[in-house]
Amino acid sequence: MPLRLLLILGALSAFGPLAIDFYLPSFPTLAQVFATDVEHIQLSLAAYFAGLALGQLAYGPVADRYGRRGPLLFGVALFTLASIACALATSLEALIVARFVQALGGCVGMVVSRAVVRDLCDPVHAAKTFSQLMLVMGLAPILAPLGGGLLLASFGWASIFVSLAIFGGLALLGVACWLPETLSQSAPRPPLRGTWQRYLGLLRDREFLAYSLSSGVAMAGMFAYIAGSPFVFIQLYGVPAEHYGWLFGSNAAGFVLVAQINVRLMRYAGPGFWLRRCVWLYCASAVTLLILALLKPAALWPLLIPLFIGIASLGCIIPNASACAMAKHGHHAGSASALMGSLGFIVAAGASALVGVLHDGSAVPMALVITLCALVAVLLAWYSGQLQTYSSGSEERTV
Repeated sequence: MPLRLLLILGALSAFGPLAIDFYLPSFPTLAQVFATDVEHIQLSLAAYFAGLALGQLAYGPVADRYGRRGPLLFGVALFTLASIACALATSLEALIVARFVQALGGCVGMVVSRAVVRDLCDPVHAAKTFSQLMLVMGLAPILAPLGGGLLLASFGWASIFVSLAIFGGLALLGVACWLPETLSQSAPRPPLRGTWQRYLGLLRDREFLAYSLSSGVAMAGMFAYIAGSPFVFIQLYGVPAEHYGWLFGSNAAGFVLVAQINVRLMRYAGPGFWLRRCVWLYCASAVTLLILALLKPAALWPLLIPLFIGIASLGCIIPNASACAMAKHGHHAGSASALMGSLGFIVAAGASALVGVLHDGSAVPMALVITLCALVAVLLAWYSGQLQTYSSGSEERTV
């Protein structure tokens, strides 16, 4: 895939994590500004997850019917305007609504980028491309908390959302000027009136559902970490807000590194093979994290080691599960991508909200939710291995 196209798709894929990670260091500040607590500020994160889940369901069928570019231009423009509204919010309620609308716009990049990859790649090359996108979009969770902390300290919390608006404007320019239409003119254009029937058909596909939920539940564990880490790092263990990004970014760097290793692993076996092995590493690190959190260590570093291993393992799990889920659905890649993304973010919204509900002033709620997600991911990955694999070859070479 051409580098320019890969960079544009990476930027579009980064809308979700960038808009999440950029404002994480501001949670304690926002709680003070809006005269509330961090648990209520986490509702703005849950609202963003809900917007990502619902918005993707709308964009997928539209992208299959009318092509990839039109929905992209609309959604990125909406994200840009909603980012400005976030910066101007004068109450927590206004911020929550603006974040929801921001997610409705930003999720288009996640849906369409996966569909574009499916338009252009076979399953193995799709897994490689998804891993390469992790390198591009992985800069977001590495740099975003660092940048967010610096902006917070220098210009205040509103500057974070102004920066997101600028990023959205640049992405809009990139799509308008350099992203071609990848949906073939000869491709079937399913009518919108059959949208729910297509979604029901996908939900009846046990293989698609198992792979999609494997990715989604694993990702939900990461978002439980995203929701809980500001409290654990900044308030519980006293990490300065401007330094929070260094810790968060180190975990994101592990995620990116493993994603690039995953590209090389495709030479030896297919994405399903590696998915069903790497998920055990994720589970082991999560259980270790929970045990350590229950022991309530006086220092933060014992928790950082299993966190790093667990988040890094997602660099193998998510791209491989995504490639497997999308492999058989090229004729409606937009709808398949939308449903996969929505399922993931519905679970992510629940996981992030659960961290807040279980809040007890320790790291245990975050660790517990991550562990639950890891255990379910193992079960789903095992179940996917029991289903019939693609007819074009063995699991090791094809899936």
